[in-house]
Amino acid sequence: MRFFEEKRREVMRHIEKYMLEKMDEYLKPIDQIWQPSDLLPDSSRDTFFNEIKELQQSAEGLSYDLVAVLIGDTITEEALPTYESWLAMVQGVSHSEESGWMKWTRQWTAEENRHGDLLNKYLYLSGRVNMRMMEISTQYLIADGFDIGTGHDPYRNFIYTSFQELATNISHRRVASQAKKDGDTLLSKMCGVIASDEARHAKAYIHFIGKIFEVDASEAMIAFEDMMRKKIVMPAHFLREMGLMMGQTYGHFTDAAQRLGIYTAVDYVDILKQLIVDWQIESQKDLNEAGEKARDYLLKLPDRLLRIAERMKNPGLEYKFSWING
Repeated sequence: MRFFEEKRREVMRHIEKYMLEKMDEYLKPIDQIWQPSDLLPDSSRDTFFNEIKELQQSAEGLSYDLVAVLIGDTITEEALPTYESWLAMVQGVSHSEESGWMKWTRQWTAEENRHGDLLNKYLYLSGRVNMRMMEISTQYLIADGFDIGTGHDPYRNFIYTSFQELATNISHRRVASQAKKDGDTLLSKMCGVIASDEARHAKAYIHFIGKIFEVDASEAMIAFEDMMRKKIVMPAHFLREMGLMMGQTYGHFTDAAQRLGIYTAVDYVDILKQLIVDWQIESQKDLNEAGEKARDYLLKLPDRLLRIAERMKNPGLEYKFSWING
């Protein structure tokens, strides 16, 4: 076990230099990137109250399911303390490395922090949301934590973040598209810029895993297989409302996303297919026996999952969230 952990740390030190070279491509300068105030009504202007009225009028046109998905996405984004502390515990991420992986973790967190901040303010101003109920769910999600099945292994963690950033990109991009159809161009723009951030972050983690495959292909393949056998669970899978048990709200949230086509079982398969291509799974060389078996499993998995996804029925509309007024 100690040898296993030391090898992981050695690989993390090896790919760290590639991460540092690419940081300016994957993360934007703080004084140049968008901030929530760029997209929200300015309270210092005389037009502030009129802008809020316009925002609320546009928000009235959003469907119930879309508001539910947007709230769930916002709560997920606001549970950022959990994600930062989880990344800080990964093998090879030392708290003392000012120019290393902790630098990446802090700067990634700083970019992600803007997402929940922006969406929370929008929801507060929209008038559609019972903010106290939403805030209780956010506090629960942070307090409950989450178990995504990665342990402290950097390979499994970065496979997870690669998948997860692609998933959040899809979700925010689709919310942006649906909001535009519902007549809310401001919300559409907000979710569009968030989706763009997520796409950059996904590209970064995919690149990191690609570098790991170059130096430790068998172990990277086994880690990928293991994560897919467990299934990639979303950060909000413990989501709950006041008075409910841990995780009881998550299924209703995903049902709403499935009904709208915001994030579906087919999207899950498409992300898997993309990662198989990006990491050149089919053409990886010099795999040991366990690595070859892992590759066989991964290459057959998309078709199997797609058959399951195609048999899934669209969930009926039946749940009323405590988060939504009226």
